[in-house]
Amino acid sequence: MDGTVANIAPWQITVAASTMDRQFPSYVVLGNKLSFQGESLSAKIMPKNRLLPIISAAEAKTPNASAGDALLCKAGTLDPKKVKGKVLVCLRGDNGRVDKGEQAALAGAVGMVLANNELSGNEIIADPHVLPTSQINFTDGVALFSYINSTRSPRAYITPPTTKLPTKPAPFMAAFSSKGPNTITPEILKPDITAPGVSIIAAYTEAQGPTNEGYDNRRVLFNSISGTSMSCPHVSGIVGLLKTLYPNWSVAAIRSAIMTTARVQDNVQEPIINASYSKANPFNYGAGHVQPNRAMDPGLVYDLTVEDYLDFLCVLGYNETQLAQFSEGNYSCSEAISPVNFNYPSITIPRVNGSITVSRTVKNVGSPGTYNVHIQNPIGISISVIPKSLKFDKIGEEKTFKVTLVVEKKTGDYVFGQLTWSDGEHHVRSPIVVKAI
Repeated sequence: MDGTVANIAPWQITVAASTMDRQFPSYVVLGNKLSFQGESLSAKIMPKNRLLPIISAAEAKTPNASAGDALLCKAGTLDPKKVKGKVLVCLRGDNGRVDKGEQAALAGAVGMVLANNELSGNEIIADPHVLPTSQINFTDGVALFSYINSTRSPRAYITPPTTKLPTKPAPFMAAFSSKGPNTITPEILKPDITAPGVSIIAAYTEAQGPTNEGYDNRRVLFNSISGTSMSCPHVSGIVGLLKTLYPNWSVAAIRSAIMTTARVQDNVQEPIINASYSKANPFNYGAGHVQPNRAMDPGLVYDLTVEDYLDFLCVLGYNETQLAQFSEGNYSCSEAISPVNFNYPSITIPRVNGSITVSRTVKNVGSPGTYNVHIQNPIGISISVIPKSLKFDKIGEEKTFKVTLVVEKKTGDYVFGQLTWSDGEHHVRSPIVVKAI
């Protein structure tokens, strides 16, 4: 959903979550020979190649339960007399994915197919389910329900999960990952970056089971976990790497290196997509998917000082008393600046009518060289940059440039482009986000 991104302060690195090129496929094989690829990390398996009756959870409801709640496999909604010995199909949503399987198991199911709802789309998460399970995408779920409803004696088999590398397309955005625009200071693009956050193998506490549920007595040293809680540690590790390589770099310089070297294409050289297989944009992934090796040699960075952050707070209306809580001493706001000129590695103009000019400053952190600008115009927007070439003679040298955006056609919504400085070896790319009013 748009505007859901949190942790949006400009001194933070805000990380979205996307997939990686690894899956744990488990197939749902039907009696009519059709099969759907899902995913799972269930340790339990069904009798090999044995097709068993399959039923929609809505048809297995207790007398007092609604069909909607039963379809979601909520606690107390499933009738064991209708479920026992069958594969149960539950719909994703509301209650926990693994808890749905627990309710199915308690009702006597021999397996579960977890079908994505429309909101979840193609996002599949490999969970350590308590019974043989495969989670399938929305489209396949619709086809499975159609098979069940149109077949006199529907039957199915769930294959044991395996590991598959590499998978394509990857990465794509996780459905659970919050999106921009930034609702507090829309001139600052958030999230900043995306990183692997789906089905991540991570060390795990033995203080609880892999599902975090009280009924789960299993204990594991490693678990598959999904969330921005997994993508953030990826970026934290990269920040640590860059700080070790460049101890004198500021946090802003490190963030810039991470953002300007990110990629916006997947492993089939197509634009990164979202969980519904439609084209994603900077509100999904910020500057793109992180590339740590490239971040070690960004060429140029967009740097910021403590004073820049304090001036930003001045723009937001903080007074000297409030600023004293952040500064080491008294700080007086300098001449008012526009937040669109905040030296961020992205350029976001939430309201432009006619034209606007913004400025940015880049610092050379690589070899001496000359960088030329390349522009990809947003739809309906014409962009020019002065100067078009920046020559650096030494490390630490800074150059300022101005970007003018002219509205040629109003689209009524945000449009996206990019600005890239390149010396032939480095490609310092910044997303451009504009809304003409």
